[in-house]
Amino acid sequence: MTESKRRKGLMTASALLGGVLMLTACSGNSSATGASGDDTSQAKADKAAAQETSDAQIKITPGDGTDNASINNAAKVTVSQGALTAVTMTTTDGKPVAGQISADKTSWKPSAQLERATTYRIAASATDSKGRAAHENASFTTVAPAHSFIGSFTPDNGSTVGVGMPVSVNFDKAITNKAAVQKGITVTSSSGQEVVGHWFGANRLDFRPEKYWTAGSTVTLKLSLDGVQGAQGVYGVQQKTVTFHIGRNQVSYVDAKTKQMKVTQDGKVVKTIPISAGAPDHTTYQGQMVISEKFAQTRMNGATVGFKDGDGKGEYDIKDVPHAMRLTTSGTFIHGNYWGAPSVFGSTNTSHGCVGLQDKKGAKDPNTPAAWFFNHTLIGDVVVVSHTGDKTVAPDNGLNGWNLSWDQWKAGSAV
Repeated sequence: MTESKRRKGLMTASALLGGVLMLTACSGNSSATGASGDDTSQAKADKAAAQETSDAQIKITPGDGTDNASINNAAKVTVSQGALTAVTMTTTDGKPVAGQISADKTSWKPSAQLERATTYRIAASATDSKGRAAHENASFTTVAPAHSFIGSFTPDNGSTVGVGMPVSVNFDKAITNKAAVQKGITVTSSSGQEVVGHWFGANRLDFRPEKYWTAGSTVTLKLSLDGVQGAQGVYGVQQKTVTFHIGRNQVSYVDAKTKQMKVTQDGKVVKTIPISAGAPDHTTYQGQMVISEKFAQTRMNGATVGFKDGDGKGEYDIKDVPHAMRLTTSGTFIHGNYWGAPSVFGSTNTSHGCVGLQDKKGAKDPNTPAAWFFNHTLIGDVVVVSHTGDKTVAPDNGLNGWNLSWDQWKAGSAV
């Protein structure tokens, strides 16, 4: 064969062989299946993965990435078609949050209220009836103080108070949606008395019945403010129930003209105490006043309530006033007085507006009139002051809403 013919033969053979190779590469062999591909490697992998997937469906609320979540009820993990095996919740800095899986292992929730403006992470695991595991993760951020409001309230949970003690709630932000907020707060009494709320401005809501609370009754305050919109972009976060008890009915009557105070319990006079009220140029407010604080001893500086000398210092500055009981926010007290002569009490009004009772320095003598009254007084007891020549105390100056008629009181309700 000549060299030319040999090259042509090789080229022809290569072309035929190439065609065979290409045909083989582009078509299946005799054992391959048709278009369904059920037995291909990928199909087998997909089928195996499907067989291994757990039926357990885990749900974490709030959803991943949520902002402004509730600090009360938002965090929760549930599972369907399975049982929870582990749930962990931590802050972004790794601080663990205690929680508990339910007895039937279908839900989990934190054991305590969450913090505001905090990002939390939840990791949950569960298994289905065949023991196959499922996992879920999420993170969310609770509502920030700038977008939430809280109400500080008095009296305290479990306390025993006098018959004049209102429920007073002071909000840390101005409330514009007063009706919604008031509807989120209920106050009830075991006595069955009707209780109505009254707004003092945008930040304070007080509750009281028409007459003083019934002695021996129990009052329940329920705050259901979680998620309630108090103002534009501002929501409540509180969910709480508190109870307090009403003690005996004690009302004391101060007469600045006779300079005597009659202490009554259940309508009967139990003690008469000589007093010294405000001097003619510093008269004492009149009206019904509720004792809101008690101090065995406290400092009273005239400069803090506007009584100043020419040098700007207080006209008085007594660092150890004994047996002091607050009647108004503006600084009216009924308190012990050890610096006045005993002859003053019952005969002369000498104070800067307070009601003074004879006492001893140091508040150690239990036999003084001031000590007796202090020891027989509850927060919430009422002191009614008359014949001073001054105006009636403003109802929001202290816890003194009793100076409004029932119609006036109800007119201040937003509901």
